[in-house]
Amino acid sequence: MAVASAAAAVALAAVVGLALRSLAAAGQLDAELWSPLTDPRVLRFFVGGARNTVVAAGAGMVGAVTLGLVLAVGRLSRTAALRGLAGAWVQFFRAFPLLLLLLFLAFGLPAYGIDLALLWTVVAALSLYNSAVLGEIFRAGILSLDRGQAEAAYAVGLGYWSTLRLVVVPQALRRMVPAIVSQLVTLLKDTSLGYFVLYEELLRRGVLAGQDFGNTLQSLLMVAAMYVAMNLVLSRVARRLEVRQRRRYRAGGIDVTGGPEDLVAVEPQPASTSGT
Repeated sequence: MAVASAAAAVALAAVVGLALRSLAAAGQLDAELWSPLTDPRVLRFFVGGARNTVVAAGAGMVGAVTLGLVLAVGRLSRTAALRGLAGAWVQFFRAFPLLLLLLFLAFGLPAYGIDLALLWTVVAALSLYNSAVLGEIFRAGILSLDRGQAEAAYAVGLGYWSTLRLVVVPQALRRMVPAIVSQLVTLLKDTSLGYFVLYEELLRRGVLAGQDFGNTLQSLLMVAAMYVAMNLVLSRVARRLEVRQRRRYRAGGIDVTGGPEDLVAVEPQPASTSGT
């Protein structure tokens, strides 16, 4: 293992050295190409793009979490029609490419008189697409609980919906937090698709800066570094939450591949009656 790690480190150093040598030969390491990135005004321009990225990601996560909870409850419903509708939503939006959905909302809806602001176009696309993923995370988290939790609630007189709202969902949320935060990492990266609808998130501002200063490579490297920094923070938070929840509740991972037969796992059991 130590030999393999050392060999990988040597290979990585060789690749980095070769890349730097090629960049230097092409003049891409010249100071005049990098100096604009240290200008306070340019830095504020990049930070503004990062702020737009975070705003879109945050609003998209709120919408996706809300819709995801509704979908999870729908897929666990005792009503076949609700289960079917929720399942169709999940299957449709999980299969629908996010970029195509974003382009449809940005350029297709205006033809029908619906013209959303660029921010809300990006937020709507992120919410619809990620709601399907989060709905499965929520459903799997609920089904991962021991059935005794629901049965105990029924034993004290709670109904199906009260059991979900007061007993099952609050406990399941503790297990789902790490998976939700991990999905936020993906959602944050997906905001870069706003570039194609002219939303001024971090990637678009990096491209604009590169065009203005003639240092596209350097500007994109700055954008990449900022994305990595933001995602490292989110990934670190997700990891800490996962470790904390596992230690506290001894919870395992969440499997989102349950079949249709699992959708009514929290179905209340009828009370037994004794013969007379």
